[in-house]
Amino acid sequence: MNLFIQETADITTESVTLVHEESESLIELIKSGGPAGMIIVSVLTLLLLFALYIYFERLMKIKASSKIDSNFMLQIKDHISNGRLDSAKMLCAKEDSPVARLTEKGISRIGSPLEDINSAIENAGKLEVYKLEKNVSMLATIAGAAPMIGFLGTVIGMIITFRELAAEKGSADIANLAGGIQTAMLTTVAGLIVGIVAYIGYNHLVVKTDKVVHQMEENASDFLDLLNEPA
Repeated sequence: MNLFIQETADITTESVTLVHEESESLIELIKSGGPAGMIIVSVLTLLLLFALYIYFERLMKIKASSKIDSNFMLQIKDHISNGRLDSAKMLCAKEDSPVARLTEKGISRIGSPLEDINSAIENAGKLEVYKLEKNVSMLATIAGAAPMIGFLGTVIGMIITFRELAAEKGSADIANLAGGIQTAMLTTVAGLIVGIVAYIGYNHLVVKTDKVVHQMEENASDFLDLLNEPA
C-alpha cells in the first residue's frame, strides 16, 4: 500500500514538473522570436481572449433567449379567446424572451388590420435578431484578421532571416538565423489557431441564432393563425 502511494506521488510530481517545463519552453520559444514575434503573439493572444469572451457571452444570451414554456402559446390562446388581453400581456412580460416580446407586440396591435399586425411583428423580429447577433460579426472579423496578422509575423521573420544572411554574406551560422525562422513559424501557428477558434465559434453561434429565429417565426405564425381563427 505504501509502495503504491509512493509511486502515485512520484508520478504526480513528474507530471507537474513536465507541465512546468513545457510552460517554460513555450515562454522561451515566444521570447526567442524577438520583439516583433512577441508583439504579434501578444496581439493574437488578446484577440483570442476577446473572441472567447464574445463567444461565451453570446452563447449564454442565445441559450437564455431560446428558453420558453412549451405551453406558452396555449396559454396565450386561452387568454385571447376569453378576451383577457391584459393577462396575455402579463404572461409575455413574465416570459421575457424574443418569442414573448414578439407575441406581446402582436397582442398590443389586436384590433388593427392583420397586415399591420404582421408588419409590427416583423419589425420587432428584426430588432430581436439584431440583439441576438450583437458583436457576433466581430468573431468573423477576428477569424479573418488573425491568420493575416500571423502571416505578417511570418514576413517579418523572413526579413530578419535574410538580413542576417546579408550581414554574414550568405555564410551565416544557423544559430544566428533561428530567431527569424522561429518568429516566422510561431506567428503563423498562433494566427491560425486564433483564426480557427474564432471561425468555429462564429459558425456555432450562427447555427444557434438561426434556431432561435426559426422559433420566433414559428410562434409568430401560430399567433397570426390564432387571430385568423373564427370567433
